[in-house]
Amino acid sequence: MSQKEKLKTGVARARAQVISTSSGRLNLKLETLNLKLVSMPKTFADLVDLMDRLRSPGGCPWDREQTYATLAPMLLEEAYEAFDALEEARLGRPDDLREELGDLLFQVTFFARVAQERGEFNIDDVIDQVHAKMVRRHPHVFGDTTADDSAQVLRNWEAIKAEEKRAAGKSKDGSENASILDGVSAKAPALMEAHQISTKVARVGFDWKDVEEIFAKLHEELNELREAIEAHADSQAEADHTHVREEIGDLLFVITNIARRLHAEPEAALKLSNRKFRNRFAYIEKKLRERNLRFDETTIEVLEELWQEAKKEV
Repeated sequence: MSQKEKLKTGVARARAQVISTSSGRLNLKLETLNLKLVSMPKTFADLVDLMDRLRSPGGCPWDREQTYATLAPMLLEEAYEAFDALEEARLGRPDDLREELGDLLFQVTFFARVAQERGEFNIDDVIDQVHAKMVRRHPHVFGDTTADDSAQVLRNWEAIKAEEKRAAGKSKDGSENASILDGVSAKAPALMEAHQISTKVARVGFDWKDVEEIFAKLHEELNELREAIEAHADSQAEADHTHVREEIGDLLFVITNIARRLHAEPEAALKLSNRKFRNRFAYIEKKLRERNLRFDETTIEVLEELWQEAKKEV
């Protein structure tokens, strides 16, 4: 090989090495960029894109099989789990609530994607409609209506909502005689339904003057329940049992009104009591196991003693 050829070969090798080095650096930069993109906080648009990928032909077989009917129980479950996480967040532990709200948001995008495939609406339509509704129902913020306090805001809200239903012709009997209670689902849990009913009628002025009046009603309902129990104590008739159930229902309905006036959501309040009872009963079970005792080997006096201990501990 001549000196000239050797020189050409050396230059070619050097050039190839530079290209290889540059390519390596370029690949390294691209990998670094990809890592940064992966670690960047995701947006709502990213969640929608993820759902699109899951429902695509090359996506997840399980996700692609879901329908309105199969998703419905999961929507309810996620809503309740988010509801339950509220208490932890209230106590300064928000991690569970953040996660459960994410799960709930995922369900919203899931339903919207199914609807899009059915040719009904998409997630943008959902956002656009709720945005327009919130602007329309807050004329004291986005219009020239005034509202001096939250009570006036709620009265305006119900009036606007009633007008929307009237304009849309939405009422149970198909006429324009829409009720403000039409929006309360009869399929909701009874305690939640009672709270929503009393809240809505209170917004239009159908309410007790103060909490003391509700307590008076509470005592009245307690007396009526006692009378029903005494009158039908030995009865086997279904009508008599129905009477007792009705009186218990009346009592619970009054209690939800007390909760409303004290700004305590009754479903959340009962959830809190349920959790407290679970923890205290678990304490009793733990103590019995430590003593190698079963419930059928324990007196009510011992159980009451352990219960009082539990109240101090948990």
